[in-house]
Amino acid sequence: MNINGADLAVEVDGDGPAVLMVHGLGGTSNFYQVQAEALAQRFRVVRVDSAGAGRSALREGISITSHADDLAAVLDALEVPTAAVVAHSMGTLVARALAARHPERVSALALLGAVAEPGDAGRQAQRDRAAVLRERGTAAVAPGVVANALSETTRRDKPEVAAFVRELVMRQDPEGYARNCEALAAATAPGPIPGTLPLLLVTGTDDKVGPPAVSEALAREHGDASVHVLPGVGHWTALEAAGDTTELLAKFL
Repeated sequence: MNINGADLAVEVDGDGPAVLMVHGLGGTSNFYQVQAEALAQRFRVVRVDSAGAGRSALREGISITSHADDLAAVLDALEVPTAAVVAHSMGTLVARALAARHPERVSALALLGAVAEPGDAGRQAQRDRAAVLRERGTAAVAPGVVANALSETTRRDKPEVAAFVRELVMRQDPEGYARNCEALAAATAPGPIPGTLPLLLVTGTDDKVGPPAVSEALAREHGDASVHVLPGVGHWTALEAAGDTTELLAKFL
């Protein structure tokens, strides 16, 4: 689908109220495969590979806000007036930007492994990763993602999840991944989540990228959010705790 001048991979399954699923840095729409199959029995599930990620093409000017505007344009193209939005990792910043820039398009937010805008050290780390990607490719960063973003429990007990995360990272276009790292490095706070917007926050006890403190702070600011911290789970929430995540999303939606 050509969206704002870029060819984006868009998958639509099921019928019913719309659910838009937004992946994170290093991910693709396949991150949500388990949840999408379950939710498509009751909802119209829309999944998008962000510009520069997965099967979607590169474009100039990739940013958190450009991703948010792309999602609004996807909804326009599909004639979807409003959707519940499920997002992961960097995608939680995109989803919050979508709700801020296009509030009429978002009926609810479910944030998995929610992240805050990076501090100075985090911004430099993303710029450094972008440089490594351009110089040495995805093989140079995949081991670190597996080691640092998955919990020790997952790596030990669910080696197939570790293998899939490695594959997701390895299949990225290095330049697209680098530009998305730079987009995260440049991210600013999207602003508060309106208290009237239903909000679900799910993270893991062992999530070092989107630790529970971030979700808890968002919940306090919101005032009426539901927070679930899953034991033994790292940052790749929907993969490490596929059943629990599916159940929580189904109940929330």
